[in-house]
Amino acid sequence: MQIFKVQGMTCEHCVKAVTGAVQAIDASAQVQVDLAAGEVRVHTTHPVDQVLEAIINEGYKAEAVPAAKTSH
Repeated sequence: MQIFKVQGMTCEHCVKAVTGAVQAIDASAQVQVDLAAGEVRVHTTHPVDQVLEAIINEGYKAEAVPAAKTSH
């Protein structure tokens, strides 16, 4: 799973725009948008940079969140 912090998402149209942008590069991608947190979670096999570029090209400021390290 890839996580992105995305600024500028304010409504359902934004959710559809971001989801559509990601699914344009991977039709089978699962996209979860949390407007309140400004967070987008994507399940895809595409590289993070491609997904990030798709979101940015949609007009949003975005950055990838590094994968959290788990401790055992």
